[in-house]
Amino acid sequence: MIKNHATDMPIDPSMTHSPCVLCQEMTRLTHSPTDTLVLWEDSRVRIVQVKDPLFPGFCRVIWRTHCREMTDLNIEEQRYFMNIVFTSEHVLRTLLCPEKINLASLGNQVPHLHWHVIARFAWDSHFPHPIWAQAQRDTPTRQLIDVQQRLIALPAAIRQACSQFS
Repeated sequence: MIKNHATDMPIDPSMTHSPCVLCQEMTRLTHSPTDTLVLWEDSRVRIVQVKDPLFPGFCRVIWRTHCREMTDLNIEEQRYFMNIVFTSEHVLRTLLCPEKINLASLGNQVPHLHWHVIARFAWDSHFPHPIWAQAQRDTPTRQLIDVQQRLIALPAAIRQACSQFS
């Protein structure tokens, strides 16, 4: 059995040659500091912080096994997965006090089941439009630095909140 040495989690060997970028991410033992940071994971789900300089508080909740749609999961798995998504949302709301949280499960470009959980602020460069839209303004440095400072507590806050699932 192949294991991720960072987490001691088993790695499905069939995923190691998959063209799916998220399946490949699940098999990586380390993450680039400019890419994502694993905040929490178990045998079914991984939560990562996406290190996007314009959108602090951007997390991705990823189902570990490759599937494309929520209805590919059974009812218990759906509930479990959404509880993790909602827990991530709650932590971001509590820690960052954003104007809004965006939840998105698109999968058009990456057809692997995952949810984007994105803290949005009235001052962010794209607000009120999606982060994938055209920028509306420059991002103010002072507010961005303030949120980045609060994000230091995110890994511990996510681990604490998700401890109920372990």
